[in-house]
Amino acid sequence: MQKHIIKIIAISFLLNISCEKGSAQKKQGDLSKKNVKGISKKINPNQAIRRPKGSVLAPDFSLSDLDGNIVQLSDYKGKVVMLNFWGTWCGPCRKEIPDFISLIDKYQNNGLEILGVTLTSGPPSRIKQFADRMGINYTLLTDISGNESQMVTSLYGKATGRPISGIPTTFIIDREGYIVKKYIGPRSENIFYNDLKPYI
Repeated sequence: MQKHIIKIIAISFLLNISCEKGSAQKKQGDLSKKNVKGISKKINPNQAIRRPKGSVLAPDFSLSDLDGNIVQLSDYKGKVVMLNFWGTWCGPCRKEIPDFISLIDKYQNNGLEILGVTLTSGPPSRIKQFADRMGINYTLLTDISGNESQMVTSLYGKATGRPISGIPTTFIIDREGYIVKKYIGPRSENIFYNDLKPYI
């Protein structure tokens, strides 16, 4: 009889411990779930992106689009901008146009914009004819009344510490307006996309 009572006490003691342990694990599990949920809500995906060392703020500028509207880089704050210095006469520039067209088709809804600063390519009407023939679907920019596109080229050379001496030259500018990548010469859509991916 005494042995029987001891067994009952021992079993109830063990059951009590395992229930408390299970309950504690459940509470701990619930807390960790809450913490994970809380963290995921607070984290902004863009905060996790670290800019490359040496990233500089992209200089603002004003140029004209092909319809004569004044366009500023600051108009695109909050977007990821590919700023491409190019010319209609430049063979390597023409080579990457289909890749830019494809990137805009695929990622404009994700916040991508491409601005083409058109250098020494004649009046807007001639650039527009070229753009229509090539099916360009992104914004092309040119001089307002004088030599502004050359001034912007010089400005970006100074900002990045290396003059733009050849085209195409392309910059990726993040949503906060920092230059995070520079290319000299043409690149493929895949190369551009791999570098854009963290920002779009």
